Amino acid sequence: MEAVSSDVANDRGVDTDTNRDESTLSYRQPPHNLEAEQALLGAILVNNEAAQKVQGFLLPEHFYEPVHGRIYEAVLRLSDKNQIADPVKLKPFFEHDEALKDVGGAQYLVRLAASAATIINAEDYGRNLYDLALRRDLIGIGEMMVIDAYDAPVDEEASEQIAEAEKKLFDLAEMGQADSGAQTFSKALRTAVENIENAYRDPDSLSGITTGLKSLNEMMGGLHASDLTILAGRPAMGKTALATNIAFNAAKRYADDREDGHDLERSKGAVCCFFSLEMSADQLAARILSDRANLHYNGHDNIQSHDMRQGKLTDEQFEAIARAAMELEDLPLFIDDTPALSIASLRTRARRLKRQHNLGLVVVDYLQLLRGSGKSSHENRVQEVSEITRGLKGLAKELHVPVLALSQLSRQVEQRENKRPMLSDLRESGSIEQDADMVMFVFREEYYKEKEQPSESEVEKHAAWQADMEALYGKAEVIIGKQRHGPVGTAQLAFKKEVTRFMDLTDAEHLPDQY
Repeated sequence: MEAVSSDVANDRGVDTDTNRDESTLSYRQPPHNLEAEQALLGAILVNNEAAQKVQGFLLPEHFYEPVHGRIYEAVLRLSDKNQIADPVKLKPFFEHDEALKDVGGAQYLVRLAASAATIINAEDYGRNLYDLALRRDLIGIGEMMVIDAYDAPVDEEASEQIAEAEKKLFDLAEMGQADSGAQTFSKALRTAVENIENAYRDPDSLSGITTGLKSLNEMMGGLHASDLTILAGRPAMGKTALATNIAFNAAKRYADDREDGHDLERSKGAVCCFFSLEMSADQLAARILSDRANLHYNGHDNIQSHDMRQGKLTDEQFEAIARAAMELEDLPLFIDDTPALSIASLRTRARRLKRQHNLGLVVVDYLQLLRGSGKSSHENRVQEVSEITRGLKGLAKELHVPVLALSQLSRQVEQRENKRPMLSDLRESGSIEQDADMVMFVFREEYYKEKEQPSESEVEKHAAWQADMEALYGKAEVIIGKQRHGPVGTAQLAFKKEVTRFMDLTDAEHLPDQY
């Protein structure tokens, strides 16, 4: 083995004279272990089952010697086809490989197999090579940080460099490499088939995170990883209420699966972070608590969040709240109510939660309250919103989680006779529509009809208005105006205004009581 490692070392221009003083070397070599690479490859060539122990974490680019990475990749390809990968099979692929000529050409494969006699645990060798590869990437990130800090542009703030460095470190910690780069179609295909299989085996036929609402799940297939979903609407339509319901339902499903001992990797729930730039954390928590407390309360009147804040509660209502609070105590739902948060800060906080708590869903209420970077903020609002939506889409892809961002609509909706929103109503920037994978609108016709109440002296008009109000009471629409992975259309929901809860619409006898 020493002779083999010597050949490769000489090929890389490394002095292998053990008597030579190391202080004469003019540079420090990156961490690597060529002997371990050779021993692991030799073991794999002798027994291909050794590859199965390491292929889950060790990639071809983790080898320091490039030709070793190519040999490892060729072995994996043959193994995927259920073919034996040995020196004879691999010889045609490496006969004309320039990197092998100085060490004996394709004959080097035989020498690798012969060097496998001393290897006992292939996984230990693989972990060692993986660790060395991470150290090399870490050195690269450190060098870039130093260079960027010295040569930073005048208009670039130090906080931006910190955010970029943290992103690279996060990627290194999560994926084992600072830049995943291009991947083969076969790898992408395997991931797609796994997603299809998960949806096929799921009782709800979901490929993404559940919204907790059957009609929405049927149209969307859940909230998909790496997707940016925009939930838009005019004020008082219930955007925050619907987003809160979805966040709670996803977190509750995850908590239930965890308690039942199910495989959390396949859970249709998620650890969720709700970035609330409009409401405080305690107000948002009070909404959820009010909703859940009503499930424990059998009284006629609903427990409303504003009554909770003012202390206008009966003993029975307070007991229901206490039971609901105990139920929600371990809910995997985080709330960040930092005002005027920048998109860079939001990314940093989301990465930290992903690393520490396996974050699976990000909700932002709402995107117009986010700030862009310093330089774009001084230009114009349209460019700033464009930067924010690109940042949210980038975050979804980087963390491989769905991002649900709320958005305001322009006032032109109010000027039309038909108040149902359209994509052109998205406020301030066309990039919202462009960057989003899905755009949904919340619409409650009841809200607008209520404002049209005629005078009671106009008996016929008032009676017709009252009939319309009864037909619209407690109903809401979620209009899917854009969806890259499915059809557009409208999902009919029930909305219980007193407790700000959206539910699946059932038949008339199960709708909320009408007053």
